[in-house]
Amino acid sequence: MNLASPLAFTLKQSAVFHNRTVTACQCYISTLAVILKTTNAKPWVNEFESIELSCMIESISTTNPRIEWKKIKKGEPSYVYFEKEIAGDLEKRAKIREPATLVILNATRADTADYRCEVTAPNDQKSFDEVLISLTVRVKPVVPRCSVPKSVPVGKPAELHCLEDEGYPKSQYQWFRNKEEIPEDPKSSPKFFNSTYTLSGETGTVKFSAVRKEDAGEYYCRARNEAGFSECGPQMMEVYDINIAGIILGVVVVVTVLLCITVGIFCAYKRGYFTSQKQTGNNYKAPAKGDGVDYVRTEDEVWENKEMLFCIKASKSLRNLLESLAV
Repeated sequence: MNLASPLAFTLKQSAVFHNRTVTACQCYISTLAVILKTTNAKPWVNEFESIELSCMIESISTTNPRIEWKKIKKGEPSYVYFEKEIAGDLEKRAKIREPATLVILNATRADTADYRCEVTAPNDQKSFDEVLISLTVRVKPVVPRCSVPKSVPVGKPAELHCLEDEGYPKSQYQWFRNKEEIPEDPKSSPKFFNSTYTLSGETGTVKFSAVRKEDAGEYYCRARNEAGFSECGPQMMEVYDINIAGIILGVVVVVTVLLCITVGIFCAYKRGYFTSQKQTGNNYKAPAKGDGVDYVRTEDEVWENKEMLFCIKASKSLRNLLESLAV
C-alpha cells in the first residue's frame, strides 16, 4: 500500500540544451485518502470449490484500518467478517488474505449474493471506501425427471417431458433418440425431416403432433448449464398401428357372448330351472297318454315345444359362431 503525504515535491534535472542547463521543477499535492479496488467485480465458482473476492487497498495512511465484509442478499446486509473474525454464513468456511481479500474455501449455492468490502481509515482525510462484488456459485444439474410414453398409435399426438430444478444457472435441455441428438428444427436433419414435433430447450418438452413409425426408439434427456450436465436413463417408446379389424372382432365377440348368456337364461327359465313347485295334493298332473289314443296337444304345449326347439337351434347357431370366431 502507498502512504500519501499532504505535500510532495519532485525535482527533475534535464540534459544540457544549447550550452545551458535546464532544470524543471514539478510539484503535486496529494490528498490523504483510503482507496480500494477489486480485480474481479463479478466472479463465479462451481459449487464446493474455493473462490477469492479481491479487495485491494491502493492508498491509505492509517496504519490499522478497520476492515469489514458484508453479504447482501435480497437487499438485506449481514456481516461475514467483523472485528477481525469470520462470522455469519461463512464461519469456518472462509479466511482473510492480507490486507482485505476474502477467500471462501467451500462455496455453496447459498453463497450466491453481493459482497461488500468496507475499509475505514480514521487518520485519512477521506476515511472510508468500499467495493461491491457480485458472486455467482454455479450448481451442476441433478439427474432430470423424464417422462416418455411407452406406446403410442400411429398418427396420434404424444409428449415427452424433462425437468430438473437444482442446477444454477437454470438448466437447458437436450433430447436424444437412439443416442442421436434431436434438433430443435426437424427440417435441419435428414433423419428427422419427416417428423412433426416441436422441441423447447427452455422447458424440456417434446410435442409430437402425429407420431410416425420412424419415431419409435429409445429416448433420454440431458440437462446442462455452465457447471456441467446430467442425464436420465433411456426409455423406450413404441409406435404401433391401430388394428381396426381386431377392434371389430372384439366387439362381435362381446356381443355374441352376451347373446349366448341371454338365450341361455331364457331357455333355462322356460325349462323351469328358476321355478320351484311345492308338492301338494292340489297340484295338477297331466294324465299320461294312453296307448293307441290319439292325444290332442293344448295350445300351451305347442308353444312350449316351439320355444324348446328355438333354444336348441339358437344354442347350436351360437356354438357354431363361437367356433368360427375362434378359428
